[in-house]
Amino acid sequence: MITFKASDGADVYARIYKPANSHPNKPAVNFVHGAGYLQNVHKWWSSYFREFMFNNLLGDNAYYVMDIDYRASAGYGRDWRTGICRHMGGKDLDDHVDAVKYLVSTYGVNPQHIGMYGGSYGGFMTLMAMFTQPDIFAAGAALRPVTDWANYNHGYTSNILNEPYNDSLAYYRSSPICFANGLKGDLLICHGIVDVNVHYQDDVKLSQRLIELGKDNWELMGYPMEDHGFVEPSSWTDEYKRIFKLYERVFKEIVYFYS
Repeated sequence: MITFKASDGADVYARIYKPANSHPNKPAVNFVHGAGYLQNVHKWWSSYFREFMFNNLLGDNAYYVMDIDYRASAGYGRDWRTGICRHMGGKDLDDHVDAVKYLVSTYGVNPQHIGMYGGSYGGFMTLMAMFTQPDIFAAGAALRPVTDWANYNHGYTSNILNEPYNDSLAYYRSSPICFANGLKGDLLICHGIVDVNVHYQDDVKLSQRLIELGKDNWELMGYPMEDHGFVEPSSWTDEYKRIFKLYERVFKEIVYFYS
């Protein structure tokens, strides 16, 4: 567990997973916790037990992994919690960019080999990273992401962005679908088709937008039996295999084939 300075001088808390043996390409991955307001940097077991295992697997395979309590995460006071008011994907994404700078300066990771992944809010953040910071994040796995906050539930979104009819600017600058033209790297989107929290239609709309823009370095994987939180072990396994293979292909030029 470490802290680093954000570009605005704030202290950001983080877990870091360091590989025992580095790969020549020195790749790194940022994991983004969900909900936007959880706390995941602490001295007890993470509720993200699957991601905890996957982050260790990445570390065992020569990746540096950063898991940060970015802006608006719980446990750091009012100013931190309200840091994304009217702009999700603003200061919270800046914290991830600063995390990359810390990895590069402290551990010598390759700035051309940086990935990101996360679910729900973490999936949204991954899309924002791939669309608005494409020269920093070369590969991303967005899991069950919000692509347009105007589609999401009023109780959550209105507390942060107001409402679409009276604050259209907040919704525009916070919605990844508005910035899809910025995609340069390789993007994987995974989503349960019967998700009743973040509806699958969000990714259908984004897919159409990416098609219209002529983007071809992305793929959408739908899981027919899954809601927002997967329950089938085969689905979890398939999802993490795809994420791992994405990073291996992009950062190590290793291609795996399904048997």
